Amino acid sequence: MTARPQSEVDRVPVADLGGLPMPLIGYGTHPMRGPQATEAVLAALEEGYRLVDTATRYRNEEAIGAALAQTGVPREDLFVTTKMPPDRVGLERRTLEESLTALGVDHVDLWLIHWPPGGYPGVTSWGEFARAREEGLVRAIGVSNYSIELIDALHEATGQYPAVNQRQWGPGEYAPAFAEALAARGVVLSAHSPLRSTDLNDPVLVSIARAHDRSVQEVVVAWNLHHGVAVTVKSAHRDRMVRNLSAAGLTLSEDEVAAIDQLGAA
Repeated sequence: MTARPQSEVDRVPVADLGGLPMPLIGYGTHPMRGPQATEAVLAALEEGYRLVDTATRYRNEEAIGAALAQTGVPREDLFVTTKMPPDRVGLERRTLEESLTALGVDHVDLWLIHWPPGGYPGVTSWGEFARAREEGLVRAIGVSNYSIELIDALHEATGQYPAVNQRQWGPGEYAPAFAEALAARGVVLSAHSPLRSTDLNDPVLVSIARAHDRSVQEVVVAWNLHHGVAVTVKSAHRDRMVRNLSAAGLTLSEDEVAAIDQLGAA
């Protein structure tokens, strides 16, 4: 495998999860499975992605593990995220061990509660997540699809905020008060489906893309990066992988960012 030059990989900014650097552009793997998932992850790693995002519910961890075993990228240079579904409450350790076995790794870098269990914060599960981190089975722990109220409930019960909250996020869902509340608590916002949830024909985005001679998709990714939001993007097509990752080199003006921000108020 011929990997991208390290200088290109280094262009991707990172978030600091208590001393653990997390790339702000990651490769999403849902809904790919089997050989398609393996081949796509291998291609993404070759093109310069270093964060790979999966979940127990995706049923592709074994296929991703095959890619991790075949890639020439050292494990210490990779950031692997997986998630526990809420119906596995009470089976946290078993779920994690199954993920580690399928992925072929001795730890994951980030483990998330995929949804609030039954609409509750999942305090018991959060305690198990913290224990797994203390034992070195995971390096950071977080949540997905959580409100500020549920995050505060976790903190009140355990004294620990999640490192990350992953949710659907894009220009149309821009909610500055929510983002600011997460930042005030030291929680990194991670966006899944930023392109799928965006109107890529919006005149504002199209105009900005033309001004930079870039794609609308790159503009959306760059807008997230401007706000310090991690982005998980997925495509099985190599040219689109490259396009999405190249957004790390696109700088938007403050006026352009402000114009995109307004799409969330429309």
